[in-house]
Amino acid sequence: MEEKTTKEGSKLFTPYKLGKVTLRNRTIRSAAFESMGKDFGPTQKLKDYHVSVARGGIGMTTLAYASVNRSGISFNTQLWLRDEIVPALKDITDAIHDEGAAAGIQIGHCGNMTHWFTAGCFPVGASTGFNLYSPTFVRGMRRSECTEFAKDFGKAVLTAHEAGFDSVEVHAGHGYLISQFLSPYTNHRRDEFGGSLENRMRFMKMCLEEVREAAEKCGMAVLVKHNMEDSFKGGIEIPESIEIAREIEKYNVDGIVLTSGFVSKAPMAVMRGRIPTKTMSYYMPWWPSLPQKIVVNLFGDMMIKQYDFEECFFLENAKKFRAELKGPLVYVGGLVSREGIDKVLDAGFEMVQMARALVNDPAFVNKLKDGDASTRSGCDHRDYCIARMYSLDMQCCHNCADKIPAKLWKELNKIK
Repeated sequence: MEEKTTKEGSKLFTPYKLGKVTLRNRTIRSAAFESMGKDFGPTQKLKDYHVSVARGGIGMTTLAYASVNRSGISFNTQLWLRDEIVPALKDITDAIHDEGAAAGIQIGHCGNMTHWFTAGCFPVGASTGFNLYSPTFVRGMRRSECTEFAKDFGKAVLTAHEAGFDSVEVHAGHGYLISQFLSPYTNHRRDEFGGSLENRMRFMKMCLEEVREAAEKCGMAVLVKHNMEDSFKGGIEIPESIEIAREIEKYNVDGIVLTSGFVSKAPMAVMRGRIPTKTMSYYMPWWPSLPQKIVVNLFGDMMIKQYDFEECFFLENAKKFRAELKGPLVYVGGLVSREGIDKVLDAGFEMVQMARALVNDPAFVNKLKDGDASTRSGCDHRDYCIARMYSLDMQCCHNCADKIPAKLWKELNKIK
């Protein structure tokens, strides 16, 4: 094991063929929400960040959570993948390619976590109900909408190709729309889209069929982000999730990204760490988030289950999927050191994804290449970046320390 952590023995900096594009190494900047868009389109700040990550040595950098249609948007700073923003996205992908990295984009739909003032319509999801997280009432999707939305996923692939992306990542986890159909927690339908696992997979399979068809036309690589478990009782658990992953493999995808957690029920199960709730409340805008701002400030620590951070926190569960699946798998979850990355690659995973280490330092991959087995990220998991990313942009506390009020540092220093 020790000799595999040397530069000579590690797979980390060996090329990897992802679809038709060859990545210069096994690293991917995961599609953690940057919150750097404006009016559902890209900005110079979004470009500058991803170019810095590309310049920092990443194999592929992924723009986060582009909605396949207007109804899937939760934030003004989120991307809506449409023809009007193709030139601006092409400017970003060209700049990423100039730095030697591949460019990916994550596509999805927020489902019951949208709002009427961003989605432009009454929020829709797998089932009718009320989402306390947003908070908002939600209408269950009609059968015809299931077909329309699946086609929108296919159209998004073609639009991404036109914008110069090499890969799309279909978001089927974390409690967003596809995940809402898959999970018995959010899917209470009584038609052919609800009930049995086969029925709950129906919408996902419709989306993947459209994505695969479009990808084959234009030569795009396809990744799928998939929940190993929802991380609470009444959600998807590992045995059922492995069955879902087997179905995903049937669509000849280029990799499955193994994740866990449900943003509206177990948000920190996704990322791990102890979220600074006072800091989160501080950055929430007064309108239209005043009720949430007050509730999070007063009761956030009780509402949000906290997890202590540990490196490679999904690895033991991910190994169960590696043992059952034949296709390429991408590991994501708590990678902050060369030792941790090599441990994952040695366990049989083809690629690794990282986010917080690259928020802390976009040049982290180059430092891994120039360093040795002891090289470690400067991220110390106070999760300030997460606390502010839905209200401002994603920033590491160490990169904007002089702009953080003293009262917030009090909370952040307790978490360290």
